[in-house]
Amino acid sequence: MAVPKRKTTPSKRGMRRSADAIKAPTYIEDKNSGELRRPHHIDLKTGMYRGKQILTVKD
Repeated sequence: MAVPKRKTTPSKRGMRRSADAIKAPTYIEDKNSGELRRPHHIDLKTGMYRGKQILTVKD
């Protein structure tokens, strides 16, 4: 059976537990389409990002 060789320090323990504080992803309402999307991401329905056409939309 595997046994730890050294005690885990409080710093390392805290770094491991820092992921527990991650919150649910946030969504914002798009100004043009009114759809929900992630902030700083391309709107996949329209292909727009910051007022510019980035992706071509499939029909």
